[in-house]
Amino acid sequence: MSTPVFALDRVSYHYQQHAALHAVSLEIAAGSRVALLGANGSGKSTLLRLLDGLYFATAGELRAFGEVLSEAALADEASHYAFRRRVGLVFQNPDVQLFNPTVFDELAFGPLQLGWPEAQIRSAIDASLQQFGISHLQQRAPHRLSGGERKRVALASVLIMQPEVLLLDEPTAALDPASQSEVIRFLQESQGQGRTIITATHDLDSVADIADHVIVLADGQVAAQGSPADILSDHALLARTHLLHAHPHRHADGQVHSHPHQHGHRHKHGTNAGRYRRFGMGRS
Repeated sequence: MSTPVFALDRVSYHYQQHAALHAVSLEIAAGSRVALLGANGSGKSTLLRLLDGLYFATAGELRAFGEVLSEAALADEASHYAFRRRVGLVFQNPDVQLFNPTVFDELAFGPLQLGWPEAQIRSAIDASLQQFGISHLQQRAPHRLSGGERKRVALASVLIMQPEVLLLDEPTAALDPASQSEVIRFLQESQGQGRTIITATHDLDSVADIADHVIVLADGQVAAQGSPADILSDHALLARTHLLHAHPHRHADGQVHSHPHQHGHRHKHGTNAGRYRRFGMGRS
């Protein structure tokens, strides 16, 4: 049996006195597509930062690629760069990670830090610009781009280093429908490429498209795990974890009833039981 990419054994993390994660135990297999599903404040973003080595467990043990992931382990420069080469995180807000004067410089930054030769860097930049359809933006300042363009640049700036593991924090948040479709399509096309992709989201609509396995978080703990079909069809679980909520509706006969709706802004659509499809988001 292969070593999991990440293995957490009763991992907790505290912000001062607040427990953001409490005794979380789980494993993530290499090459899997995992959705971390949970409402705001459930611990999704904290878990991603632990997996990326930005935060470190205050209790329990987290292993990455079979080795303990800790502040001491990453203090060694060689270990630090080796880990950064293997794991990449795309933040929810791309402005957090885009700081270079041009898109070209943004894509070059990571490879330069890793000491790649100039010819390799230029070749990788050209390929990334074409992959994400941003060649025409390479001399533009990132802060002057649209939200969808900045998200593509952020993805490209991480993926140019070809990480084994890609961590995504709410990748479709605050994007227009066309840009959301582009991100979803990228995640779908990544299936079968051997890369492990872990996506934190509360958007039920996209889960079945971007993940093969779902981990539901609530109040800093694992509430459930399973396939997208099993998780999305469990309305009691989704309601309990604040991913569904009820709205009252008045019917034609004057009666008022409450019906469950998902946490996001779209609605359940189609005949596939338990499967949430994107509403008004055709393929481009």
